Amino acid sequence: MSQSLLSRRKFLRNSGIFMAGTSIGAKHIPISSSQELPIIDIHQHLHYVGRTDQQFLDHQLTMGAATTVLLPAGSIAYTASTHYGKTNGLLAGAWGNKACYEFSQKHKHYFFGANEVPDLPDATREIEKYLKLGAVIIGELKFGIDCDSSEMQAIYELAEAYNVPVLMHWQYKMFNYGFDRFYKMLEKYPKVNFIGHSQTFWANISGNYTDWSNLYPKGPVNPGGLTVEYLTKYPNLYGDLSAGSGFFALKRDEDFTKEFLPKFQDKLLFGSDCPDHFGKGDTCFGSETIAIVKRLAPSDEIKRKILYGNAKKLLKLPV
Repeated sequence: MSQSLLSRRKFLRNSGIFMAGTSIGAKHIPISSSQELPIIDIHQHLHYVGRTDQQFLDHQLTMGAATTVLLPAGSIAYTASTHYGKTNGLLAGAWGNKACYEFSQKHKHYFFGANEVPDLPDATREIEKYLKLGAVIIGELKFGIDCDSSEMQAIYELAEAYNVPVLMHWQYKMFNYGFDRFYKMLEKYPKVNFIGHSQTFWANISGNYTDWSNLYPKGPVNPGGLTVEYLTKYPNLYGDLSAGSGFFALKRDEDFTKEFLPKFQDKLLFGSDCPDHFGKGDTCFGSETIAIVKRLAPSDEIKRKILYGNAKKLLKLPV
């Protein structure tokens, strides 16, 4: 990557390009008071299962997210990694790069990621286009492809060149194959910060997890989980607490969670990834996850890191 491109990207970030424009939804931007814990939501989608922009803005306001990162889908494509079109739009009707970028220009405190279907010929070129515009993350990488394939490694190399994290959706036999050998990528790309998300990532907190087809295991969490091992051993791996997978992992064994949160207080990030229209109640995994973090984290310092500080630092957000 040329030095001129990297310098341009640094300039765009520092000049606040993401915050340009006047937001028609400015009244929907929650600003936390000094007495409240600020919240950064690192995982949301536009048009999530048909949710309108206004419903989305209302959702984030009610949930209490002062800052939100929009994760785009890749292009509409009919390749092996989209299951020949069946999982386009991240299997959720999510909109793509252009929509997320344009939304971020209209609404302050909304940032955008970059994404593309990895087995398209111009995948890295499309991702790089939005990295040049100031994307703060690559992802959500939610595609049916081996985690160590040449296509995915090309994306990791791009993430290293632009110094942005990569967020990956792990789901057994569906998205990102090969979690048991992912350590090889963590070791090969030590300068790339990977953020793990979804069922297979969070089910593997327990050492007795053998049936990977059971995406939401219940019961006590036993020592020796692969995800815990990865988080412990590799400084470049982080955990995204979003969606039902993250929430149920925290709720599953609260004695475990009371130790897990302080142990990995510098590596856990809050995300909602919920498609509901309300931002509260038991249909909103985001608000439920905020509540359990506030209840089980042992100090305000740890709560602040998980709900705000870690994301601000890792994604280099000017908020």
